[in-house]
Amino acid sequence: MFFEDAHWVDPTSRELLDLTVERVRSLPVLLVVTFRPEFQPPWTGQAQVSVLTLNRLDRRDRGALVAQIAGGTALPDEVVDQILDRTDGVPLFIEELTKSVVESGVPLMGIPTTLHDSLMARLDRSASVRLVAQTGAAIGREFSYVLLHAVADFPEDELRAALAHLVTSELVFQRGTPPEAVYVFTHALVQDTAHGSLLRSTRQQLHARIAAALETHSPELMASQPELFAQHYAEAGLVEKSVAYWGKAGRKSVALSAMVEAAAQLQKGLDQLALLPDSPERKRQELEFRSFLGAALVAVRGEAAPKSGQNFARARELWEELDSPSEFLGIPFWQSIHHTTRGEFELALRLDDDLLRLSRQRNDFVGLVLGHFSAGRTLMLVGRFASCRFHLEEVFTLHDPILHRALGHQIGVHPHVGSRGYLGMALLCLGFPDQALTPGDRAIAAAQRMAHPLSLAAGLVISTRILALLGDNAALRKRADELVAVAAEQGFSQWRAEGMIHRGWVKVKNGDVAEGLSLLRSGSTGFRATGAVMYMPYHVALLARGCAIAGQNEEASALLDDAFQIVERTGERWLQAELYRHKGQLLLRQGHSEAAEELYCKALSIAREQEAKLWELRATMSLARLRRNQGRHHEARELLAPVYGWFTEGFDTSDLKDAKALLDELGGA
Repeated sequence: MFFEDAHWVDPTSRELLDLTVERVRSLPVLLVVTFRPEFQPPWTGQAQVSVLTLNRLDRRDRGALVAQIAGGTALPDEVVDQILDRTDGVPLFIEELTKSVVESGVPLMGIPTTLHDSLMARLDRSASVRLVAQTGAAIGREFSYVLLHAVADFPEDELRAALAHLVTSELVFQRGTPPEAVYVFTHALVQDTAHGSLLRSTRQQLHARIAAALETHSPELMASQPELFAQHYAEAGLVEKSVAYWGKAGRKSVALSAMVEAAAQLQKGLDQLALLPDSPERKRQELEFRSFLGAALVAVRGEAAPKSGQNFARARELWEELDSPSEFLGIPFWQSIHHTTRGEFELALRLDDDLLRLSRQRNDFVGLVLGHFSAGRTLMLVGRFASCRFHLEEVFTLHDPILHRALGHQIGVHPHVGSRGYLGMALLCLGFPDQALTPGDRAIAAAQRMAHPLSLAAGLVISTRILALLGDNAALRKRADELVAVAAEQGFSQWRAEGMIHRGWVKVKNGDVAEGLSLLRSGSTGFRATGAVMYMPYHVALLARGCAIAGQNEEASALLDDAFQIVERTGERWLQAELYRHKGQLLLRQGHSEAAEELYCKALSIAREQEAKLWELRATMSLARLRRNQGRHHEARELLAPVYGWFTEGFDTSDLKDAKALLDELGGA
């Protein structure tokens, strides 16, 4: 397999290339990829990849190349020396300059000094050849005879002669014969040189003719490749048409979950839109562009990325200036999600309250669905599990699968999918481990049925957290692998990092502690790089537990202290009780039983305040074991029995099995 000029690759092809490099690791395939030094792929250091740097040609090889290209033409030594000196070992420059000299027989002083000059000299041999090359270059790196004939103002015989000259000169390659022929510039620099030589007014007129010809001769492309029309209309200076087509292209890419392309296309549309005079219509168009751009940026850069926040802030300004139109309620929703992910929970909850208040006033069910979903998500993170459960269950009451079917494409994620995942988290903390698994499984199944990658990734990431908290390593490994695969394929950096974190935790639990810790660290670093703060106490706690398993107690203690600081700074308290319990376990291993007991009691107090029965059970178990080891068996049983007796499900989980075993052990006390 051969992949040439990877530095010019489009985002989707880049994803395919990255996946191919990973896949051929275990296949009998030779994959050759050429690229310039500025291209920095992530796989150059991998074991299956060998990097060969192609340096400039030395003087001997330059001379050999000149002789080969000149063929039977004998060039004077001083001309060859000039070519060798001026081309500086660049093969393309050597090739073009030698051909220029051979074709024109220029004197020594007339040899071009740059590659651009050399290419222009070859194009300028004939006015018709230059104009045909310029027209083809305006169409693109590849152009068909049919479209060229429709655009170029040339008699057919003259057009064919000019094309034949370009082919003979090896400036373009030809496939097929006219009128079915297709032509490709031999190098992107040839196209750039021809296109760059056009006067601005001529270039604009030419691109306008190309766009009009495409609409006439290939109308099906308006739906399948709107970005093609957008680019030509932008070059033509027809801003309104360019904006319209960039909008079509961006919405199409979002619908296909091609979020990298969507972000680029929508940004180009915004750049064009800025050229139009300010007006209410322009503001509404900008709001629409930013609405779709928000979903794309969340997928590509992450919910908390500064670029995402800037887009949502500007969109919020426009939304309010236009009297808060209901069809753009995704804007306040995503603004709240952005602040939640950055750990700014109080601000996010105020935004949720505003959205719910406005939606109730308007009796707007879409706004209510979005508001309840966002509020439930944030409330779960701050440890208000019962309130979280109320809001998320409201989503299911209000959600209409038919009326709200388009919400996933409008805001980037299906609210009922995300709500099921977060409801599972809340139910787990509240002490319903069996019920906790059901919403997450349904969320993933729903996302798979809808073939919506962003919703699927959101469902998978919540499922991995639930399985990690339950200690189901086998299921967690499968979910983490699924998450990494989806996130890598779609370019979801934030969720890929979470997948790597959970892969690391699985390895730690399975005994591969060194590799597991490495993945935990790199995954956490990648997660923080997106700007995300939420779930950092959870990630730090996993790393601390891994360090404790590795016997690195000092680092484990320092990490837990970091987690406490994040909790105090942000108010993310859903795991606070567990953090105190983990710190207590660490102190107990170091022989500090009194300090450990104090922290267990603190964990128990927080769990009861939050009505978090699972955390209450774990804190009680730790305290009961301590009492048992102190010989206070009766007190240990009196402490544990009522908490265990509260549970009505989850008896196959390790938490309840361990509690039952401890109660049985204490039975005779």
